[in-house]
Amino acid sequence: MSEALRRRFKEQIKAMFGAEPQKPALIEERAQKVHELKRLTNKAELAAAKEAHRARAKHHRWRNRRWLTLILVNLLFVVSFQLDIQILEGALTASRFIGFHLIDLNSALQVMLAHKHIITNLLIGTATVAVLWLLLGGRSFCSWVCPYHLLAEWAEKIHLWLAAKKLVVDQPIDRRLRSAFWVVFALLALLTGYTVYEAISPTGIVSRTIIYGAMSLWAFVWVLALLVFEIFFVRRAWCRYACPIGLTYGVIGIFSPLRIKYTLATCFHEGECRKVCLVPHVLDTVIKGRAVDIEVPIGPDCTRCGLCVDVCPTGSLKFDIKGLSKLM
Repeated sequence: MSEALRRRFKEQIKAMFGAEPQKPALIEERAQKVHELKRLTNKAELAAAKEAHRARAKHHRWRNRRWLTLILVNLLFVVSFQLDIQILEGALTASRFIGFHLIDLNSALQVMLAHKHIITNLLIGTATVAVLWLLLGGRSFCSWVCPYHLLAEWAEKIHLWLAAKKLVVDQPIDRRLRSAFWVVFALLALLTGYTVYEAISPTGIVSRTIIYGAMSLWAFVWVLALLVFEIFFVRRAWCRYACPIGLTYGVIGIFSPLRIKYTLATCFHEGECRKVCLVPHVLDTVIKGRAVDIEVPIGPDCTRCGLCVDVCPTGSLKFDIKGLSKLM
């Protein structure tokens, strides 16, 4: 990894915890040449090339795969419970897949903080989950498995439709708030001896409701209030600015070999990718003049949802497995 990429990676980690992305102080010479070439490109030729790529039919291949995977995973919980076939028992916070214990990392941390000691059985389940999401990309959990994420994604579509008609205006919040919430929920568990976050987690609430078919009135009001708030006030407020699960899995994503990779040379900087991105700060590197090298991995806060891959007209954003692309 070049020095420029190392610096960029550190900036991406800071951005995950809430720092605003900064213009790079160091850009590799080979990337500088590409940036300069783009600036010198004849505008008419560039416009014609853009138009040709725009004419390509848009598809939702990765989005459809993701939605299907998310629905099937959550339905497997339902089928296992209803038919008592013991394939995938429990819920997303704690489950067992054909005998293997699976414990959500954030849930396990909350429980151990509340009990004020390390619970061996939880460590076994969390180790399995940690390895799984280390391989699959940390925050892939959010976009490929979390049922609330899907509801929030649909709510976002309503928000964007209302925004297009100028009926609502998005009000972004300081992203550092998510890190603050992570600390607050951890301290609450430690000081109260109660897993406060688990009681209000929309991920857990929606997961248990899907599986067991019942939701308390307060839980229904809470989840509905979150969705209404996201539709009319702050786009994807919970996932972007509050959920500690996303931050926990983002840390796992730092070490993951699976990522989205950006290729500078083929990018026209149309910005479609940032418009659809669920966490647009991770695509700061695609802004004109900011790529520090000719190929730049997108940061660990990326949910690997694939929306940017679907909309990029030139294939400048692609799924990549670190180390394998050079062998292929």
